Amino acid sequence: MVFQIGEVKLNYNHYSGQDLYSDGEIENVLLDIVKNNSQSDYNRIIAEHKSWPILYHLSHLRENIISWIPIQKNETVLEIGSGCGAITGCLAKSAKAVTCIELSEKRSLINAYRNAKYNNIEIILGNFEDIERSLTETYDYITLIGVFEYGEKYISEDNAYSTFLNKIKRHLAPGGKVIIAIENKLGMKYWAGCKEDHTGEYFEGIEDYSNSEGVKTFSKCEMEQLIIQAGFEKSFFYYPYPDYKFPEVIYSDNYLPKLGELNNNIVNYDQERTVLFDETKAFNSVIKAGLFPEFCNSFLIIIE
Repeated sequence: MVFQIGEVKLNYNHYSGQDLYSDGEIENVLLDIVKNNSQSDYNRIIAEHKSWPILYHLSHLRENIISWIPIQKNETVLEIGSGCGAITGCLAKSAKAVTCIELSEKRSLINAYRNAKYNNIEIILGNFEDIERSLTETYDYITLIGVFEYGEKYISEDNAYSTFLNKIKRHLAPGGKVIIAIENKLGMKYWAGCKEDHTGEYFEGIEDYSNSEGVKTFSKCEMEQLIIQAGFEKSFFYYPYPDYKFPEVIYSDNYLPKLGELNNNIVNYDQERTVLFDETKAFNSVIKAGLFPEFCNSFLIIIE
């Protein structure tokens, strides 16, 4: 069963009828906003509401994580976990076609209404593990922006995270790339007093998620090991600052931050935090020691 909102197709063939992930009532507010306002109004609405979910889902700054990647008009993209479409429109501008996979009907509707003008977007509703079995296409890019950490929750097989990557690998076209954006569990902000983004607990990632399950982020070393286990030959790490959600700068191993550059650290819009030390000074220490890639707050990884 396929419906259409504007030019966007919504495919319900794998939808269970139940949304397995939700931010609650605020998603109704988001749906109303995208139905009744143009994208040029979003910054004004964000300023008026002063709400983390509205900022997170509607800010154009979200696109910074992906907009610089040279996706071409003859290339196709599979966006796993497209959510409310913060990245989808940016992908649609560049690519030949964007296929989205999303658990939530409500989020898919938000995505469809906000990006209704694009005729190259299809949103497939349902769990990736179920949809993946019926996918016959291959893609030039497969993106997981804030999604890979949930692998343990939605992949039923053992070794969920390496299994997740193996399933994705089946659907890459020759020369294709996987793009992952994810928090670093050893990120400086967590040592300095920010709560873990998913559990809301202090030091939970640093303590290796000893009090929680279902969602995990990883250190750089751990991500490298998972990528190798999945049989990929190359991976390139980038370091969004202050994080991947609202990146102002994206560093690479070829251009790492200089002393004093990392000075916008009191940025934790969604939760209260403590301030245990001066993060700029601590970043300067790890920069001097050549350890910034180990303590950056987020990773952007391009895997081939």
